[in-house]
Amino acid sequence: MSASITKLSGKAFLAFPDMKEMLFSELKNRFGIDVHAPSHSGIVEYGDLLYIPDYLADSPYWCRSCMVDPVMIHFDSIKDASSALRSMQRSWAPYQYTCFRRASLIQDNLPHINLKAKTFPFDIPSSPIGLYTLVDANAMIASAATSSCLPAGQVQWQEDHENPPSRAYLKVQEALVLAKHFFGVDLPHDGQRCFEAGACPGGWTWVLANLGARVFAVDRSELAPSLMSNPLVTFKAHDAFTLAPEELGHFDWIFSDVICYPERLLKWIHTWLDSGLTTNMICTIKMQGDIDWQLVSEFAAIPNSRVVHLNYNKHELTFIHCGA
Repeated sequence: MSASITKLSGKAFLAFPDMKEMLFSELKNRFGIDVHAPSHSGIVEYGDLLYIPDYLADSPYWCRSCMVDPVMIHFDSIKDASSALRSMQRSWAPYQYTCFRRASLIQDNLPHINLKAKTFPFDIPSSPIGLYTLVDANAMIASAATSSCLPAGQVQWQEDHENPPSRAYLKVQEALVLAKHFFGVDLPHDGQRCFEAGACPGGWTWVLANLGARVFAVDRSELAPSLMSNPLVTFKAHDAFTLAPEELGHFDWIFSDVICYPERLLKWIHTWLDSGLTTNMICTIKMQGDIDWQLVSEFAAIPNSRVVHLNYNKHELTFIHCGA
């Protein structure tokens, strides 16, 4: 085999599409790493992939997949490249920014991975998947161990352009499959009650009702007409954050995509979790200007919780809590 594999120190981070500047900002303001500073020599950009030598901190939120144990592979042929990858692990997904034809031929010589857009719902595989990127015609950076079981850390949905009242439905679909992947919970279903705060125009409610759950949707403005007439949906015109849990009773799931200050959202989350009237929550943390990383850490510190950046998030994070 005419290929050499050299272990690299540190880690490499693949940014979400069009979010590389957000990744750079997080590294600077959360971890003190200015990728453009002369003092941080050795940092290399490969398109949206950022390699940082000797990196020891947590993985950034704005990284969709982290190369945990990166290596540099030098090879003479497409066969040599694919053989080198297979010697490390079975399943691989590509991120490519150059040498696209050559990269495609390498992928064709690897075991098949479904890279097509997904239909909701689906189960995220539990098996590991590697990530590789060609840096030129005869070299690639790769890692058999990554932070995501999704190919290149990305899920793309087959979009419904007719029925949902807003594209926000894509976010809750992604958050729900991640909740099942992280915590092993079932998706909302027939016989369960869901509470959505700030539901208008109803993209999230539309997903929940289609799963068969009953939805108590609260907002100052009404939902789309099709949802207002849906027998699974009960609408209340009100400020959802001022409704006490004891007034509403038990819900299997609570959702919020409300535009509000993160401090208010955190207080509301604690109110519901402390009440014991729900065990599952999915909430969007809307950022107001510069991100308060200490506040984000308070969301992440809640037991049985994860804070993530979704493929369908923008300048926001998503809080997922499942369990007691």
